Amino acid sequence: MRIVILLLGAGFFLQGLAWIAAPRWAAAQLGMPLLDGLGRSTQVGDFAAFFLIAGGTMLLGSRRGHERLLLVPAALFACAAAVRTIAWLFHGAAFAGLFIGVEVVAAILLARAARF
Repeated sequence: MRIVILLLGAGFFLQGLAWIAAPRWAAAQLGMPLLDGLGRSTQVGDFAAFFLIAGGTMLLGSRRGHERLLLVPAALFACAAAVRTIAWLFHGAAFAGLFIGVEVVAAILLARAARF
């Protein structure tokens, strides 16, 4: 389980770095255009922060004695899945089943790992 969390953490952390170094590529990986102006600032800043914090806390939380840190990315992913569902139900967003599924599975995995 620790290796899976390390791999997930590294992937998310690298995605956060991609938002800083290559934001157009990072946006395309999530199926979105790179916005302009203030929207770009918000998009790059918020997505980089989300992925860096999620990945960083997974990497740190994978160490023995620091498992409780895994509750941070678990909460981020659970919240993201819930808000994606709200966006679909009430705001005309496409249903992002794959992303929601990944977020729910990751949240459960991390929450369980935080308990051990």
